Amino acid sequence: MKILVANLGSTSFKFRLFEMDGEGERVLAKGGYERVEDFGKVISEALEGLVRDGHLESVDDLEAVGFKTVLGKDLSGCVPADDKALAALDGLAQIAPAHNPAYANGIRQFSRLTKARLVALFETSFYQWIPETARRYAVPESWYEAGIRRYGFHGASHKFIAERSAEMLGRSDIGERVRNLYTEGPGEEPEGKPLRVVSCHLGGSSSVTGILNGVAIGTSMGLSPQSGLPQNNRVGDLDSMAIPMAMNELGLSMEEVLRDLTRQGGLLGLSGVSNDLRDIDAAAADGNPRARLALDYLVASIRHWTGAYAFQMGGLDAIVFTAGIGENRADIRKGVCAGLEGFGLQLDTSKNQQPNTGERDIAASGSKIRVLVIPTNEERVVARETWRLMQKKKA
Repeated sequence: MKILVANLGSTSFKFRLFEMDGEGERVLAKGGYERVEDFGKVISEALEGLVRDGHLESVDDLEAVGFKTVLGKDLSGCVPADDKALAALDGLAQIAPAHNPAYANGIRQFSRLTKARLVALFETSFYQWIPETARRYAVPESWYEAGIRRYGFHGASHKFIAERSAEMLGRSDIGERVRNLYTEGPGEEPEGKPLRVVSCHLGGSSSVTGILNGVAIGTSMGLSPQSGLPQNNRVGDLDSMAIPMAMNELGLSMEEVLRDLTRQGGLLGLSGVSNDLRDIDAAAADGNPRARLALDYLVASIRHWTGAYAFQMGGLDAIVFTAGIGENRADIRKGVCAGLEGFGLQLDTSKNQQPNTGERDIAASGSKIRVLVIPTNEERVVARETWRLMQKKKA
């Protein structure tokens, strides 16, 4: 079965073509477009290119298209990308303005250009089973019923980490549970010692998720991707009263407040230098105190959420670092793990400093808590879940 995974941004379109079967998957082709003005045109060009290059016999050879949709109103999971999914995307477009309209547009374009089955894997899917206490805000019930709750994001990445870390730690039972999570649900708790993992997805967009026996118990992102850790230009956690105060003290309109939070906040707001960690690092090395603050603040925030989930799970078996910063920044990993020897975590400094060499355990041999670096693969998760949904429909 040939499945195309479509990754859409407000002005970008990237894709990977997978060949899927019961034995596994392989990537046949990948590509992308930036600064897109006409999505219908570039999607059509991409499909024609796949046929021209021999990856598809015709456009009709494509059986499914999977979308890594962000969040939908009253809808989550891996579901057909139909009118219901489109209405769900439109219903929360104000929460994810850079993503939801783009995916809704992409789904409409693909439905016009292909006969393939369209599937939406919402980023909120991995958090369907978190406890009520991790889902709610302390707001009036009418607010909750209106959709103001903690949704969580980066679900495809954290699901990949949950499955792969379980396999690396010798817990095939947990890995199997994660693989079947969206089609069968979590089911009964596995027997034996619990597996307690904190997954740190650190990149331009970052989040930390606590994972108990392969199932999320909570995550740092809440109602929108703006919350949780400070990110390249996302402010992270902020007291709600900061908004009316900024409007009163600075004479800002609501539109200007949102502009400042989404374009001037986060690591850029803290450092005053850049939203790129490489630029911030260079400025910190030159003695810029605000750049140093931004780096320290990021590490402190990661430690805050990691510690919270370790405490909630009654301990920790592994911390996993993934995504661009998590996989490549030894200094950030070192900062997060610093001073935790008393808790049983001991980093191997030499292994941590080695260049990115794929999956690896960088904890010292005697460490009770493992420290894993696992390159994430969100597209593979979307392809797998699309294939599983297709098989379930056939059955």
